[in-house]
Amino acid sequence: QVQLVESGGGSVQAGGSLRLSCAVAWRYSRPDCMGWFRQAPGKEREGVARIFTRSSNTDYADSVKGRFTVSQDNAKKTLYLQMNSLKPEDTAMYYCAARWGGTCSLLRLADFSYWGQGTQVTVSA
Repeated sequence: QVQLVESGGGSVQAGGSLRLSCAVAWRYSRPDCMGWFRQAPGKEREGVARIFTRSSNTDYADSVKGRFTVSQDNAKKTLYLQMNSLKPEDTAMYYCAARWGGTCSLLRLADFSYWGQGTQVTVSA
């Protein structure tokens, strides 16, 4: 059984920082690929960051490059998203997602089989 639980969201002023966490529970093996996605009101869900868990190879949306960093702690079974220099346009519900087997892209939501419930990030001007 797989469970993903996000935490760390909140309200912050523009220019501030937040660190999101995603605790991942699995039974047999860690996921091969994990990602962070976000969805703002009235908009489609979009990919923010992706990590291949075995190589630690990462990929980011252009809108967050240089500001966000995805990382993992395998011992704690936790995925992180460090968000710096936050902007009002970063306001959204943030979700983590996981995939076992194959590959994945932050451009394809369908690549990810398991999703958390989300954590809200609100950035005020």
